[in-house]
Amino acid sequence: MKILILCTGNSCRSQMAHGFLQSFDKSLKVCSAGTEASGKLNEKAVAVMNEIGIDISHHTSDSVDLYLNDEWDYVITVCGGANEACPAFLGKVKHRLHIGFDDPSHAVGSEEFIQSEFIRVRDEIRLAFREFYETMIR
Repeated sequence: MKILILCTGNSCRSQMAHGFLQSFDKSLKVCSAGTEASGKLNEKAVAVMNEIGIDISHHTSDSVDLYLNDEWDYVITVCGGANEACPAFLGKVKHRLHIGFDDPSHAVGSEEFIQSEFIRVRDEIRLAFREFYETMIR
């Protein structure tokens, strides 16, 4: 089973979703990419995932161009920008889904508020991707 998770910057939401899917089932081949990849992971996303025992610090922020010619069982967009700007895949894609989340990296306010936004979005991603895994993969 091959799953590609797309976002705009590939630094936060797609990386968290990638980490959760891999934690649910090590046999899945999961990749994440961005339509405008930032080239680095968001430090707060790495930190909130570490808080729950999932290490995504070794992930890389990659351009979707690396994966356009591959075959995928699922291509999942996690932000509106990626859903609208998702390129036409030249390879075979069996299922394309959109599961959208707010971007916690756009949160403004106190450090406590920003941290709470990262935790909220992380927890929303965990629930949505657990449901996806349980209903579509298992």
